[in-house]
Amino acid sequence: MNTNVEHHFSQQLGFDLKGARAKNRLLGLWRMMTGFRLVYLGALISITIGAAARTGTYLLLRHIIDTVFTQGQNLDKLPLFALSFVALAGVEGLFSYLRGIWSARTAEGITVRLRNYLFDHTQRLTFTYHDHTKTGGLIQRATSDVDTLRRFYADQAVGIGRIVALFTINFVMLLQMNTRLGWLSVIIMPLVLVMSYFFFGKVSKAYERYQEQEAKLSTILQENISGVRVVKAFARQRYEMDKFEWENKEKYRRGKRLLVMHSLYWPISDILCSGQTLLVMIVGASMTIRGEITLGTYVAVIGMVVWIIWPLRNLGRLIVQVSTGLVSYRRVMEIISETREDMESGETWLAEKELRGEFIFRNVELAYQPAPPEQDEEEDKEDDAETPKPLTVLHDISFHVKPGQTVALLGSTGSGKTSIVNLLLRFYDYQTGSITLDGLELREYPKRVLRQRIGIVEQEPFLFSRSIRENIAYGPGREVTEEEVVAAAEAAAVHEVIQTFPKVYDTLVGEKGVTLSGGQRQRVALARTLLKNPSILILDAATSSVDTETEMQIEAALDRQLANRTTFIIAHRIQTVMRADWILVLDKGRIVQQGVHEDLVQESGLYRETYEIQAQIEEEVEREVTLE
Repeated sequence: MNTNVEHHFSQQLGFDLKGARAKNRLLGLWRMMTGFRLVYLGALISITIGAAARTGTYLLLRHIIDTVFTQGQNLDKLPLFALSFVALAGVEGLFSYLRGIWSARTAEGITVRLRNYLFDHTQRLTFTYHDHTKTGGLIQRATSDVDTLRRFYADQAVGIGRIVALFTINFVMLLQMNTRLGWLSVIIMPLVLVMSYFFFGKVSKAYERYQEQEAKLSTILQENISGVRVVKAFARQRYEMDKFEWENKEKYRRGKRLLVMHSLYWPISDILCSGQTLLVMIVGASMTIRGEITLGTYVAVIGMVVWIIWPLRNLGRLIVQVSTGLVSYRRVMEIISETREDMESGETWLAEKELRGEFIFRNVELAYQPAPPEQDEEEDKEDDAETPKPLTVLHDISFHVKPGQTVALLGSTGSGKTSIVNLLLRFYDYQTGSITLDGLELREYPKRVLRQRIGIVEQEPFLFSRSIRENIAYGPGREVTEEEVVAAAEAAAVHEVIQTFPKVYDTLVGEKGVTLSGGQRQRVALARTLLKNPSILILDAATSSVDTETEMQIEAALDRQLANRTTFIIAHRIQTVMRADWILVLDKGRIVQQGVHEDLVQESGLYRETYEIQAQIEEEVEREVTLE
């Protein structure tokens, strides 16, 4: 990862990326607390004071039993003793409250910062990463795993601190009162720790598999909600339900195994801890009967032993639960450690320089890295999986585009048209060859500059669940006037359609613009791009979802917009590309023909074949219409 990105990470999360990648996850969790450590230290100090107040209660009780009830002394001090009990309880309650407030503030502060960074980070990851990563898995890590980390800071980490404080203070006091009983009270400690370590490993693996399955379920849910129209159109509800039910049952099985791990720990620890308490009670009672310790000491010992045994029992439980936090930390850091796009680099670029739009491609090749094969979850994840070979989609691409020219790309599906325009925006970087823009190598331009100066209308445009006005105004990245929005809509031949809507430009569109027709979505997306007023324009089948009349209206409007502006048009219809200044004909990732319409239509080849087929289809349609 480059230095700029590491600096951004440090600024946003408060600790460096090297710390995030630390192999020791506990160290990474500690570094994540940067900015909240003093508050968390206050929570730990509050725990210690509260634990000391609780132990003080037993010491005071010992004194009262031995002096007042056994020897009949200090009877006049009973009100003072009562106030002391109240004061100790008040101190314990106050610092318990402060502990809860400060630990919650730390946990919420860390997770708010982490969620914000994750949201920003996922938007800046490379296209290759998003091509290979399931959306449901990303959502699950940014929600469920982050919430697990929140619980770690709010409950588990501070809980371990409370256990350590209670154990230490009470154990020291026990040793001072009676060394024999003090050591007897911790005799099972090694056994509990060994058992906790054993369950730690088991629960870690079980929890990780559970989270993976939950991510699968989230992906299925997300895909089915987004594609509900397709499911309904093909009446595949039963099939989708069966698929979801199978994965849900798998989640149930994994969750059951995880709960079994927890359930096995509790009875074993209860038996050990109860036996330990009973042993101390029996030995302590025998010593009291023989006069080796006083009755007050015995009562205090029993009270303190409970606060030694209980921490031991819960320490094991927390150690097991901490494993879930460590698993979630690793899963979140897997995303954070991914290299994000460097949007700023480009030292030779002058910000004030305007793009003329002269492109020269020289022997360019592009290969996509396929997604790695999914491993069997029962296999060891550390095993080396066979890396799939890159898939070359562009071969030896060479052409020259002069400033202000309109270039059309024609070819069958999968021929490489969209891959070429993806290179212009640096969505992907070419492996070999050279692409220059205005005489400067394309890689020298910051991606931010290219994407601000180049506008694109995609074949499948995406609209946000907002008003039409907000969707159109989204492109420029600045405040725009109502007149500018309307002018862009008119240029995209969608203004009159918008006027028919009940709330006109304030009409809300459904998720992904589903309440609009395909053609309306494309025209709104076109208006959004035109409002951006880009130096270079890319139209990726931007009129594929509109009728012929509307296409002619858009083309007439675009004629004014495209003047003196380099434009790339991807189309499947000859009528759309024939007016271009230069035409590239692609097949299987190669340019098989290039030139102007008048020349290409005279040559034997793919262009003329496509022209003749489409002309024949149009003649047949016209003949049928005439006969009717």
